[in-house]
Amino acid sequence: MNLVLGLGLLLAGILTAQGLLQPSQSPNSHATTGQDRELKERRNARKLARHNMQFGFKLLKKLSARSPRQNIFFSPMSISTAFSMLSLGAQDSTLAEIKQGFNFKEMSDKDQHQGFHYLLHRLKQESQDIRLDLGNTLFIDQRLQLQQKFLRAAKSMYDAETVPTNFQNLDASQREINDYVSQKTHGRIRNLIRNIDPGTVMLLTNYIFFRARWQYEFDPKETKEEDFLVDGSKSVKVPMMFRGGLYDVAYDDKLSCTILEMPYRGNITATFVLPDEGKLKHLENGLQADIFGKWKKLLSKRVVDVSVPKLHISGTYNLKKTLTQLGIGKIFEENGDLTRISPHRSLRVGEAVHKAELKMDEKGTEGVAGSGAQTLPMETPEDLKINRSFVMMLYEKVTPSIIFLAKIIDPSGK
Repeated sequence: MNLVLGLGLLLAGILTAQGLLQPSQSPNSHATTGQDRELKERRNARKLARHNMQFGFKLLKKLSARSPRQNIFFSPMSISTAFSMLSLGAQDSTLAEIKQGFNFKEMSDKDQHQGFHYLLHRLKQESQDIRLDLGNTLFIDQRLQLQQKFLRAAKSMYDAETVPTNFQNLDASQREINDYVSQKTHGRIRNLIRNIDPGTVMLLTNYIFFRARWQYEFDPKETKEEDFLVDGSKSVKVPMMFRGGLYDVAYDDKLSCTILEMPYRGNITATFVLPDEGKLKHLENGLQADIFGKWKKLLSKRVVDVSVPKLHISGTYNLKKTLTQLGIGKIFEENGDLTRISPHRSLRVGEAVHKAELKMDEKGTEGVAGSGAQTLPMETPEDLKINRSFVMMLYEKVTPSIIFLAKIIDPSGK
């Protein structure tokens, strides 16, 4: 009998004001081995961040080709983390497909998992101005005997929780998992799992929840209804936020786009990429893993009058078909090899569901005072309106690592 391993990927992102990521704690000055290990993990994390960025752009192109006129919002970090964790249990061609499809092939298995361990611990943060939770949970049928080596590695490298589950009662299991997901995402994701296939013996959920404050908030009184160009002839009315300030701005001649970076209160930045009219496809095709290094050389601080649409969009993706098209198929098939999870059972991933939600407005956490004033040079401000289809990236600056990736066609969500 071929049993099913379910995979749920989810994301709740509430982008309202700014976020802060604190540097990881320094190891004990006397622990030379610990210092060396952290340096190596940091190097591996940087490599992974680059590979994850490339995967994110590859997935964006694939989703765009399928639905060219729809908003797209997902977390490359969430998806990569889940499948990297699953690769702990994969072997042979199944493992090779995961490493190839997610661009892990240049790294040893050990370096890959250590790199994710560093990234996950670096990104987690909770303070007055930011909350960034990342987690993995394995819901395991009480009858399934798993390899202890797999469970230990999943716990130590990915902080994976394990929850004994009675998959003999599929309705009760579905409620239990959805309640768990809802709790972890503070009610943002409520019905991730719509059904559980008979024969399921393990289900993995991976979640990211983000809420933060802009470094310099928008004044809600300045927000006004304006036209947003959906295509060459159609426009929609959207609430457009306005703020004059000092921002990093650049123009990329090769990709025919304007880049605007809007920081949060710390180490996370939202990058808005506005292509010239008719150049959205050209931009999508030109996005590569080295793009931030290129843009860093182009960006300069300028006084800019910025207009950005308020957003509240969501997306749900069944990744099984899309990942199969990207060459990651055996893990979903009966002949896939996940014997390092359970050597005595034939396992496959039944579905891979990714659900994402994005909310972006003027403010941040409720009831928190606005940020201080910004001193600006005495110069005439440039006018930059994000009033047509654009790409948006939310990334941690040091690695740099993309947490969220979006293509916004219609901010009204219609």
